[in-house]
Amino acid sequence: MTMPSPALGSPPPEDVPAGRRRTELSMLVFAFAVVAFAFASTAFTLKGQHASTFVEYMVAFVVVICAAHLAMRRWAPYADPLLLPLGALLNGLGIVMIYRLHEAGRNGNIGPFNFQGKLIPITTLSPSAVTLQIVYTIIGVGCFAAFLAFVKEPRILQRYTYLLGLIGIFIIALPAFLPSSISGIPGTGAKIQIAIPGLGSIQPEEFAKLALAASFAGYLVAKRDVLSLAGKRVLGIDLPRARDLGPIAMVWMAALLLLVFESDIGTSAVFMGLFVAMIYIATSRTSWLLIGFAAFVAGAFIAARLFTHVGVRFSVWLHPFSPQNLLQGAQPSYQTVQGLYGMASGGLLGRGLGNGLPFYTPLVQSDFIFTAFGEELGLTGVMALLLIYGLIVQRGLRTALMIKDPYSKLLAGGLSFMLALQVFVIVGGVTNLIPLTGITTPFLSQGGSSLVASWILIGVLARLSDTARRPPPRPIQEEGLTQVVSLR
Repeated sequence: MTMPSPALGSPPPEDVPAGRRRTELSMLVFAFAVVAFAFASTAFTLKGQHASTFVEYMVAFVVVICAAHLAMRRWAPYADPLLLPLGALLNGLGIVMIYRLHEAGRNGNIGPFNFQGKLIPITTLSPSAVTLQIVYTIIGVGCFAAFLAFVKEPRILQRYTYLLGLIGIFIIALPAFLPSSISGIPGTGAKIQIAIPGLGSIQPEEFAKLALAASFAGYLVAKRDVLSLAGKRVLGIDLPRARDLGPIAMVWMAALLLLVFESDIGTSAVFMGLFVAMIYIATSRTSWLLIGFAAFVAGAFIAARLFTHVGVRFSVWLHPFSPQNLLQGAQPSYQTVQGLYGMASGGLLGRGLGNGLPFYTPLVQSDFIFTAFGEELGLTGVMALLLIYGLIVQRGLRTALMIKDPYSKLLAGGLSFMLALQVFVIVGGVTNLIPLTGITTPFLSQGGSSLVASWILIGVLARLSDTARRPPPRPIQEEGLTQVVSLR
């Protein structure tokens, strides 16, 4: 017996691939349970804390993330079901650690220290640090939902390739032209923020990286064939033609100028690495990777020789325990060494949330929050955090492999690599594997710019994965005419 064809506009047939939103909800429940357990463990360990101290924070967090889940159901029903739970878990654990650090100075607990290693008086601590982080979470999730609602197809961004590039370069370079009183971070020499009286500060680099990733993807789609052409063969490697080296030379110069004038090694490394990685994804030519890496290392070495503030970063990396860096003058390696001692004291399983002394590391709530997790959760805990980041990157790369549109493929791969590189740069810096850079740890560090940008990144990956996993329109026969029914 032949089944009748569905009418135009009828519900999709049962064999349509599932959106897996129920799986996403199950994973969110698990993430909520982990965050709630971490909150309870912290609150009952610190002096003077009880359940009511954190319940309202937890309820607010759950409501915000559930709103993000509803946005996924409405505007990205076929998106990857793990992206939102993984981001929410990291965000929740970051709120727990900020709560732990800012409650440490109350009711007899020792308070945190500033960059010079001096105890911050209790009266100067922000009483609303956790509340602000939740507000930033609300803003971030709002941007996440807005992107899903208004950007139906990622290819739309390709129309604005050069505009996004100009915007990215402008806002990433803006702090360098502002007075140090507005853009500088005291005690670090870096100029990476814009202070807004009464509202705190923003770090425009966090949003510039997203704009540049979208711009790079559009440029490389247009120039992919030219950049793939081979030039001379040296030591078994096909080098690009000299005329095609212009793009990477311009990006190298921009990264070098950023490193010098803003003292921002981290952003320049992410900036350069993002572009080189996307060239490699577009052309599959190893020579671009080698040239980009060699150019950045050479530029950083020259800058370290010519500019004192860059040289200090390298000196701290190579000789953190030397008397010149640790005991004398401004003690530039004091922060790094305190972080290393903190992680070492955590051992394999950590000292437990609320039982460590992470506040002895200056500015631990921002750049060095990873060391706080290392001290209180141990090697096991930080490896779990790295695994969560790795899963987000893996889901992004999986989306890049699934999607057919060249622009969307490059954008998914570039954003995934950018997240991986940012985590490597900050974790490598605080563990002294590479020179310390001072960039934020996505989702975990205190501050609004990084958190909002991280949620936007998850939103872009969700839209890309929805596009990749969305079933195609199906042709049906009705009254002799072929019609296409959208399964959306």
